[in-house]
Amino acid sequence: MSDLPAGSAVQRVGMFGGAFDPPHWAHRSLAEVALTQLRLDVLHIMPTGQAWHKARVLSPAEHRVEMCRLAFGDLPRTLIDTREMHRAGPSYTADTLGELAAEYPGAKLYLVLGADQLLAFESWVRWQDVLQQATLAVANRATHIGADAPLEQMQEMDLSGVRLPFERLSMPLKNISATAVRARIGQPASRHGPLDVLVPETVASYIDQHHLYQDPT
Repeated sequence: MSDLPAGSAVQRVGMFGGAFDPPHWAHRSLAEVALTQLRLDVLHIMPTGQAWHKARVLSPAEHRVEMCRLAFGDLPRTLIDTREMHRAGPSYTADTLGELAAEYPGAKLYLVLGADQLLAFESWVRWQDVLQQATLAVANRATHIGADAPLEQMQEMDLSGVRLPFERLSMPLKNISATAVRARIGQPASRHGPLDVLVPETVASYIDQHHLYQDPT
C-alpha cells in the first residue's frame, strides 16, 4: 500500500477481487491498467474468503494474502483488503461494494474483472445490486489459455452478445491463468523451472518456500 489519499480526496475507487491462488502476471497487469485507465485514487485488492462459486478448496487465506502483498504491494494507490476472509459463510461482491460505498461517500466505484467473469455475471448472487453500486471495468481474456495456445494465435472472448453496461480496459492478452500455474508447479519435470515467467519472482520464491501447489487442483 502506498500513496493513498485521505478522506474526501478519494473520488474514484476500484475493487479487484479474486481467489489469487496464486496471483500471477496477468493479475498484476490488470491492476496496473485499472489504476491508470480508470484514474483510480485507490484500488482494493480483495482476496476472496469462502467463494460460493468455486468447487475446489482454496489455499489457506494467510498464504493468498501474503502472495498478494508480494505481487501488488509496490503498486501506488493499492490496498490489500482482507475483509472478505473474515466473514462467516459465503462472501458476496454486493456486500463488499456496499461497505466500500459507506466508507467512501460520494465516490465512484469500479468493479475490475476479466471477460470470463463478465460472461458469467448474471449467475452472481444479487448481480443487479452490483450493477447499481459500481461500474464494471472489464479486460478481455483469451478464449483458450495454456501451453498449446501460442501467443500469436490467441483470440479474445466474444463480448458482442453482452447486454450489460461495462467499460473496456485496454490490456494485452496474457497466456496465463492460476489453474495453469498450479498445474505447472505440480508437474515434477517443471517444478524447478523458471516459474517467474508466470508469477512475480517474489511470489515464485514464496510458493517454493512454502511448498504450495504440489498436488494441484
